[in-house]
Formats: sequence, structure tokens, C-alpha cells
Amino acid sequence: MDAIEELLTRGVANIIPGKEELRKIFQSGKKLNVYLGIDPTATRIHLGHAVPLRKLQALAELGHHVTFLIGDFTALIGDTSDKDTERPVLTSEEINENFKTYKKQAEKILDFSKVKVRHNSEWLKNLSYEEIIKLSQQFSLNDFISRELIRKRLAEGKRVALHEVQYPIMQGYDSYFMDTDVQLGGTDQTFNMQAGRTLQKLWRNKESFVVTNEFLTGTDGRKMSKSWGNAIWLDDAPEDMYAKVMAIKDDLIVQYFTLGTRVAMSEVEEIKKKLEAGEHPMAIKKDLARIITTELHSAEDAQKAQENFEKTVQQDELPANIPVYMYTCVGETDITSVMVDAGLAESKSEAKRLLEQGGVSVNSSKINQPTVSLSDGDIIKVGKRHFIKIQTPH
Repeated sequence: MDAIEELLTRGVANIIPGKEELRKIFQSGKKLNVYLGIDPTATRIHLGHAVPLRKLQALAELGHHVTFLIGDFTALIGDTSDKDTERPVLTSEEINENFKTYKKQAEKILDFSKVKVRHNSEWLKNLSYEEIIKLSQQFSLNDFISRELIRKRLAEGKRVALHEVQYPIMQGYDSYFMDTDVQLGGTDQTFNMQAGRTLQKLWRNKESFVVTNEFLTGTDGRKMSKSWGNAIWLDDAPEDMYAKVMAIKDDLIVQYFTLGTRVAMSEVEEIKKKLEAGEHPMAIKKDLARIITTELHSAEDAQKAQENFEKTVQQDELPANIPVYMYTCVGETDITSVMVDAGLAESKSEAKRLLEQGGVSVNSSKINQPTVSLSDGDIIKVGKRHFIKIQTPH
């Protein structure tokens, strides 16, 4: 598979107006203006977010003019494309702080010496009200309210704020202002990206393209999401990253090789054939976990992570260096509070869920009630790979 064919097919859900039209332009050798936009409404990037980042990097390596656009202005509105409620409004300070962590994580995928970073506040904050009216005239309210989630919210009597209508218009102007040839994004962004095509066609009489990417499934088979605890984050520790990949369902192995690694598609096809022929997936999944951990950390980190996984999960041994948790309470305590404080769970609700699922043990005995009595030297284990050792003051 050549580089252009891989660009057009690997992890691609749809190309608008068409794949063959875009193929001809790529083959012509013309250097295109390409952009991927992100609104820094959170602080972490997961492996699913990396799918369009990889596509952006591939286009940069082919010499196209690529932009990583920070939606610091549109984030003030908030995109509700995949939400059933309004997004909370962020301050400029929160947006800037979020981007700091975004860029650090994105550097694992993007070579920023080849990628231009811009902020859409450069042009959006300077629009006059007259210009915004002119922009709004190019779009129909019916188009906006016919979107599935918006229609559902209206049918349920939920509030749809007027500023939400402005989001796709502003995103469309991003594409127009940068004279974009190709926009990258998830399928949930199709409506917004089509706004850019509309403006390019109306105001420049120029055909532009939308390339939407497939979504990487979470480790449990559902959509990758922080709230479900099924995401592999780019800033996960190597041991956690490796173990999370090992936890994916076997039928996701090929998808993870395709969307979550840089492994050549010819090799991915061979892996697919092996699995279809009945080869045991354990060794293949170990290769997958090692490759993902190597690409996002290092080969040395991946090797150590594999050794740790084999000892603590496959051989059920305790890690060599278990983190110590200073326990100062006397008598019984709420273990969910200990889990959150020790970093074994992100919230008390997650801790309770882990208890109910039988994922918490003290000294190898599973517990399902939050109230426990802890003593010096006790080992708390959460899941298959997270441990702390209780230490009391002497």
C-alpha cells in the first residue's frame, strides 16, 4: 500500500465529496492546506484522539501545509456535536492551561517542527457583528436543529442555547480563513466541517474536502471515555498502558493495530490472517501492547512494562516496589477514600464501582464493602496491577 492509498483508507470513515476526487489531487503533487482542530476542553488525550493526529503527521511528512488548530475561541462556546447537554463554559485561563498538557501529549505523535500551531482567536475575536450576521446568513437553522442530538434535546424539552448554533458557523469560518483544502476530524464533526466546505464554495468557488476518521473502541468494547474508565491515555505510565492494551477484547486486536499503531498495513493484514486461522491471540496481543508502549514511551519502557505484567498479572506475584501509603486513621475506615487519596481511583464513585465488581482486595482477600479495618503492612490491590502498602506512624 503506497502512502496516498494509506492516507485515503487507513482509519478513514468517509471522504467528502469523494475519495477518488481527493486521490487525483494528491497524485497531482499539489501541496494542500490541511488542518485538524481541537478545543482544549479537557487536559488529556487518549489513544482514540491520536487517530487524526497520526493522519495529520502523515500529511506533514508528505510535505503538505498542515495546521494544528487550537480552538481557544470556539471552546468558549463549546461543541455539543456528541453531547446531550450544553457544555460548561470555560475561562480563557482554563483553556490555555488545558492546551499546555495537550501539546505535551500530542508531541508523542506530532513533529511540531513540521506542523504549524495556530489559535482561532487570532481571527474570530476580531469579527464584527456585521460580519457575524453575514456569516450566519449562509446557513439554515433547520439544518442545525435537524441534527440527531439537538432534535432529541428539543423533543425532550431540554434547553438548547442560542450560542450553540454559532459553533459550526465559527468552525466553518476557521476553514475559510485558512483557505483549507482538507479538514480532518471524527465522524461526529461532519456537520461542523461541512460548514467550512460551504463557505469555501460560496465565497471562493473552491471545492474542499472533509476526511473523517474511524473511532478507536475502548478497552471494554464501548466508546473510549474517561467516565467509563476504558481509555488508554497518551500520558499513562508504561506499565498501565501495556496492561490496558492487554485487557482489550480479542476481537479488537486488528482495530488497535490499524488505528493505534504505525505498523504497516501489510503486517496488519498478516496479523488478521493469523487470528482468522486460529492462532492464539495472547502472543499477538503482547506484541500489540509492546508496540503501542514503545511508540508512546520507549522500547526500554515497554520491555519493563511487559516484565511487570507477566509477574504481577500472569504469575500473580507482588511487584518489587509497592508504593507506600501513610495510614493515620485508627480503627475502621472508608476504603474508597483511601483509594482516591492514594491514586487507585479517580473518584469515590469509581472506587465504589470497583468494589462492586470485585476488583479490590486487602491481603489477597476480595472485599465488597467500603468499611474496612487497615493495619500496618496491609497490601491493597485494585484491579490486576495497582498496589499500595499500608504504613502506620510508629
